[in-house]
This record gives sequence, C-alpha cells and structure tokens, in this order.
Amino acid sequence: MFKRRLLDVIKARFAEEPVIILEGARAVGKSTILQAISKDLAVPIIDLDDLATRSAVSNDPSHFVEGDEPVLIDEYQKVPEILDAIKAELNKTTYPGRYLLTGSVRSEKLPRGTQTLTGRVHHLVVPPLMQCEIEGSKIDLLSAVLKNPEGLIIKKRSKTDRLNYANRVTTGGFPIVLNSKSLGQRNRWLKDYINKTLSQDVQEISKIQQKELLPRLLTLLASQNAQILNTAKISREIELNAITTDQYIKLLESLFIAQRIPAWGRRLNARSIQKPKIQLLDSGLLSHLAKLTPEKITGKSAAVATEFGHAFESFVTNEFLRLAQLRDDFIAPGHWRTHDSDEVDLVLEFQSGAIVGIEVKAGKMLSDSDFRGLRKLKDYVGSDFHCGILMYQGEFSYRNSDGLIALPADRLWLD
Repeated sequence: MFKRRLLDVIKARFAEEPVIILEGARAVGKSTILQAISKDLAVPIIDLDDLATRSAVSNDPSHFVEGDEPVLIDEYQKVPEILDAIKAELNKTTYPGRYLLTGSVRSEKLPRGTQTLTGRVHHLVVPPLMQCEIEGSKIDLLSAVLKNPEGLIIKKRSKTDRLNYANRVTTGGFPIVLNSKSLGQRNRWLKDYINKTLSQDVQEISKIQQKELLPRLLTLLASQNAQILNTAKISREIELNAITTDQYIKLLESLFIAQRIPAWGRRLNARSIQKPKIQLLDSGLLSHLAKLTPEKITGKSAAVATEFGHAFESFVTNEFLRLAQLRDDFIAPGHWRTHDSDEVDLVLEFQSGAIVGIEVKAGKMLSDSDFRGLRKLKDYVGSDFHCGILMYQGEFSYRNSDGLIALPADRLWLD
C-alpha cells in the first residue's frame, strides 16, 4: 500500500469546503483514497460503479444525499443528476465536510457539469503516484527549493544510473502497473486501459462520430510529448479538420490522459512563443505508446535517445507539478520559450510572486549552454526569480557562475 501525500491535503480541505470532487484518470487510486477517508469517518461509500447502486441512486438521488453525515460517492459521473440533489441540500444548509465525490472525467465536460455547484465545490486532481510515494520517502524537493535553495547543494553523489532512470520512466505511476509481475502483464494492462478509456469513457461525455481515430490520435500526441502542440500536423496525419482534431484532444484532456502546459509570461513579449506544450500525464503510458523499453533506452540509437529525452522531461516536470498541487500558494504552471530557441521546460509561479524555473536534461554531463534558457528567464523575471534548477542524470549537485543549480533528478525521491 502506497501512502498518498494528497490524502492529508484532502482531509484538511474537507474540513473547510462543503463539497470536494476528486478527479483523475482511471486506476490512479481515487477509490483507494476514498476508502481510507471512509474508514476514518466511519461512513459508507456510495459506489456508482455498482449497477444495483447506480440504479437505486438514479431513481431517487435525493434520498442518498440527505442527512447530517458526510456523503462519499465514487464515480459520481455515472449519475450526474446527483449534483442537482446535492445543490438542493446545500440550499437548505451549507457547512464544511458534507460531500466528497470522485470522478474519472473533468466535471465541466459532463452533459450535466458541476456548474450547478459553482462557488460551492472544490476540485482536486488525483494524479498517478509520485516517485517519492513509490519510494516511501519523505522528501519534498519543491518545498526545499522554496525554503532554501542553497541547502540543495550537497556533497553526496548520486548513484542512480541510466537503467534505473529508464525503469522508472517506463513504469510510471499507476499502482496496478507498479504491482505487475512482468513486462508482459504491464503491457497487457496498459493496452486494455487505453482500449477501455477510448471506447467506453469517451462515450460517456461525448457521442463522437469517429472514435476509431482516437487510438491513432493518442499515439500522435505521444510523438509530440513535451513539445509544442502542433494540432495542424496531427489533423493532417489522421485526415480530420483542425477544429475537430482540437476537440478530440480536449476530450483526451478531459479524461486526464494528456494535458496542455500553457505558455508562461507576465506580459506580451514579441520574443516569447505563446503556444502550449502537450504532455501525457503518465510516463509509463507514454512509454507503452512510444514502444520505449529500458533495453532500447540504454542502447545506442540516437532516435530512441531523443524520444527518451522527451519522456524524461515530462517524467520530471510531472513530478514537480504533483508536488506543486499539494501547496495552497501555487498559482499556475507554464513553459517559457522564445523565438530564439531559448526555453525553460517548466515555470512555477507562487502567490508571493516567486518564480521557479525547471529545466530537464537526460544526459549525465552538462555544459554552460544547457543553462541558457534559465539564464534568460532569470533576466526576464528580474527580482522575482527565486531559483533556477536544472535536473539531469549526473552525479553532482552544484551551483554555476550564474547562481543556477544543477541537481541529479533522483533528488525528487532520495535525500
């Protein structure tokens, strides 16, 4: 059993909010979190994946949301009418800790979205497991970055080699995959996962006409992972107009398979590219689609090395995004890229005004040019630039002449 850091956040916010919806992809552990809270509160779960329960709730949703005890509902999107019943109860009396729901679809994409609960519902995304959770480590690298960047520089050398990184990237963070006994079992599960998500879950939120194109679309998104999203190129590949292609991509985002990382900037700047990047939310799923394996990654193929570079970038940036989500002071993520090809993979902004830049390299050695994007971002931001971190696969932690910090990527899960 993995200890989820999000669990403490959920409990704290449930003590302040009347309704919380835990959203996330299938099989990331939402039900497990709900079971833990059910045990703590000594209240049952209304499981709408169960057909008999779903039928009963559909016939009389008000009955199931009445009373003073907290109400826990799993996969609420199976009976979206229950949101109207919750609204009616909240109109009578509102206080913290009333309703905790889970769903595998972004609520605003449902035919009856949570607009009915506007101002009364707090959303939290449940991601795949973080590496520190898998490792059972207490390390929180983002908090350490914000508290004392100087303290990040230690003499201890990293012993994590490329094969270890490759294994972690290709495994990802789905609990079921982590417990797989073989690569074959992992691949079968991921294949079934993709098929079920694209054939069943998509149909729950949109009756699209050409669902047979979705597997190809997802593969093409994987080929653009951690890169500027090129919708026009994808639309040509699948022979679909650009507007419909964009709608289909948004459907996949609604199912938490992919996400756009918006361009970041405090002001319009002719030097900055305003297009989003796209990345898949789980590196194991990405590796399956890209046919990346540890054996290929540790080989000599230049093409595979490039693919792994993109996979490693999203692996690391997703870790930082998951840590940021745990914080109340986090505002928004973005990427920063200029027309001169200077870029920073992830920019995190906090309510204090502090800006943290994260750059990722898949190599063991760094050159001065690898810091160029962070250096330019530091100049662009000015005094609000809190710290620039370059995560890589080398041994050493150090600060360069510009005050930018290089860290082995395993510092995300190892002290």
